[in-house]
Amino acid sequence: MMDIFPQFLRDHGYAGVYLLMLLDSVFPIFPSELVMSLSGLLASQGQMTLPGVILSGTAGAMTGAIGWYWLARALGLERFTLLIDRFGWLTTISAREVELLQGWFARFGTPLVLLCRMAPLARTAISIPAGLVRMPFGRFFVLSLVGSLIWSTMLALAGWLLGSRYDRVHDYVGPVSSLIVGALAVAGAGHGRGGDAPSRRG
Repeated sequence: MMDIFPQFLRDHGYAGVYLLMLLDSVFPIFPSELVMSLSGLLASQGQMTLPGVILSGTAGAMTGAIGWYWLARALGLERFTLLIDRFGWLTTISAREVELLQGWFARFGTPLVLLCRMAPLARTAISIPAGLVRMPFGRFFVLSLVGSLIWSTMLALAGWLLGSRYDRVHDYVGPVSSLIVGALAVAGAGHGRGGDAPSRRG
């Protein structure tokens, strides 16, 4: 499946970057690390511009984040949990992971939205507790935008600099997101039980 990405991005350009990042934020089976680093490589070859790649990727990630936020806010905890129980196999998000993120959200507050946008572990799911607790949309939007922009920029730049070795982007970017997740897990454990980090599938 991963072999189709280069040609897809060459054929569809910025629209392809947007679509794949949107899919990553809704159905996390298309890893943003691969999409954005490959797009950065194509930008270095003159097929797109680096700013265009970054903005397209950020827009796709934000579209998915906003969708999750409003869905969770509209359904509420009980109905949203039923939805996850039924379709969690597709979104790769479980009710237990939502519960853990809610606990993190209660401990760390709104800055968690910004931090988790740069953590593959929780990038997709963090919009859900924000919607469930009815976090003001303006604040959610700004924090999500900043986090998504930083993440997209890091990955695209890594692809630009690594060139044909773009598939090794995780070796360079992974420690940053791992540090964020580790810090949250340690801090959560210091506040009591339930500080375990949710697992990432897909």
